[in-house]
Amino acid sequence: MKSGLLWYDPKSSYLEDKIQAAAKRYQEKFGIVPNIAFVNPGDLKTGARVKNIKIRSKPTIMPNYIWLGVES
Repeated sequence: MKSGLLWYDPKSSYLEDKIQAAAKRYQEKFGIVPNIAFVNPGDLKTGARVKNIKIRSKPTIMPNYIWLGVES
């Protein structure tokens, strides 16, 4: 992923809701649907899934942040 959108959401407790909101904004801004999201390992719960978006953990992502984009 060369570029992406960094999304911060401390309010919602469900990771899936955060990713869906971030994906909606990504699509509005860039005109394409993201297919990958990186989150802090502490935020990733077992079985977290969002339609067609792969969720991966990365320790450099701060809690409550999501970095999403298009994986080439």
